[in-house]
Amino acid sequence: MTDVIDEIMQTEEQRRAFGLRLKELRKQQHKTQKEVATRIGLQLSQYNKYESGMHIPPADKLITLAELLVTSIDYLLLGSSNETSSIRNTRLLERFKALSQCQPEEQETVIKLIDAVIVKHRVESALQPVDPEKK
Repeated sequence: MTDVIDEIMQTEEQRRAFGLRLKELRKQQHKTQKEVATRIGLQLSQYNKYESGMHIPPADKLITLAELLVTSIDYLLLGSSNETSSIRNTRLLERFKALSQCQPEEQETVIKLIDAVIVKHRVESALQPVDPEKK
């Protein structure tokens, strides 16, 4: 999971944008950096590196941050979110949190299953017949 996050957040610009979103959400919740750091089990200096865009948290901390700041992981990482995905992400967050405690091999199996579902969806979407009356 952490490899996927690292792949998404490759550029300095993406990490900086992540840090700005994190800071904005923390302030909206009227929380201090120290309070958030303590709640997610980090030293203040490490949390500060997240807000400054120097580092991206591992998956388990990312999930905890999303829950604490009442947002979705997709918003934290990518800046995109909507009501539907936030509601659905609550269930996904719970499962990802539990999954983060599984063995790496088990995590890899789940990632492959998720990838397969995504590919299946894309293929099915591509095979939808075009309705000439809707032009």
